[in-house]
Amino acid sequence: MLELKNTLQNLRQVQGEPAVSVFIPTHRTFPDNEQDSIALKNQLKTLEERLAAEHDKRTVKAVMDQIDSEIKHLNHNYNLDTLAIFATPEQAQLIRLPFDVEERVIIDKQFSTRDFMRMLSHSVSYYILIITSEKARLIEAYDDRLVKEITEDSERQQSSTELNFPIINTSLPTGSKADPTGASDDDKYLKEFLNRVDKSLQQFYKIDPMPVVLVGDGQNLGAFEKVCDNTNIIIGKVNNLANLNDGDPQSFVDGVQEVIANLRTERFDAAKQELERARDTRMVRTDLQMIYRSAREGNAVTLLVRQGYTVPAMIDEENITLQVTEDPTGEEITDDAVAEIIDIISNQGGNIVFMPLELMDDKEPIALITRY
Repeated sequence: MLELKNTLQNLRQVQGEPAVSVFIPTHRTFPDNEQDSIALKNQLKTLEERLAAEHDKRTVKAVMDQIDSEIKHLNHNYNLDTLAIFATPEQAQLIRLPFDVEERVIIDKQFSTRDFMRMLSHSVSYYILIITSEKARLIEAYDDRLVKEITEDSERQQSSTELNFPIINTSLPTGSKADPTGASDDDKYLKEFLNRVDKSLQQFYKIDPMPVVLVGDGQNLGAFEKVCDNTNIIIGKVNNLANLNDGDPQSFVDGVQEVIANLRTERFDAAKQELERARDTRMVRTDLQMIYRSAREGNAVTLLVRQGYTVPAMIDEENITLQVTEDPTGEEITDDAVAEIIDIISNQGGNIVFMPLELMDDKEPIALITRY
């Protein structure tokens, strides 16, 4: 998910004449995904018609050729929930998104990625490490959605110097009960296996750091924690799930939701505490104009935003001013000034926290913690 967020953020910087964004809802499984190729064809036809109405034939051909080159080898068996296409006359990129997006075609001078950046900032991305004495599996998820199970063909494992997931325990001697409560030799072999699993996990974490939920029986999880080099990345354990070696990945995502809910609550609480501490040192801005100016000046640490909060405004980038307006359709009006601020702070590496409605009311729907 970090890789996806970085990709979308880079796409946000692209300018094009035109810059095309196409979104097609897709399906993860057969036979539903058989209809995805038809949906893609229909959307590309809509795109070509709209381009032809707004641009010359050379431009239309250039954009469509870029897209055709990218979709030539597209395999719909690997689809997630949405297929996104971003293209200009000079380039095209396809991205499979693990969340639902409304089907639409957008032709502008910049790619439409803002909604996704907001969605990704609001979501909790994490790994699930499933451990038995015979096997270790690694799953990537966000919120209650499966992204994918990490397998041998994962790009992030291609340069790994450790074992690739899924990891099979080949250290157990023939006839072993593979039981950590059994003979001392079995304990030694299990410890060796779990140590290898941890080394692979830690290397994977360095490439794409996200918190980890452990899944398995209590004895194996306890044994793993003893050999784990960095237990700080572990946010919870679940020891009551079945079919660990061959269960459906989504079933494990469903099974850890209590842990994820607790993590989300902890993040909200931590953000509120950080906000209160910043108030004591007068490093909080709640006026939208002041928040915008602080963001533009690089004086932003953490932005707390009530979920769903949007504000239309007239923004003057040259004079660094923001004037709220009630009419989002007016000339030179930005329909969502909050999204503009989020973009600025995200690009600077600042932290964005989307707060539940009950934690940020209408009196203070947005607050910025500043550096100085």
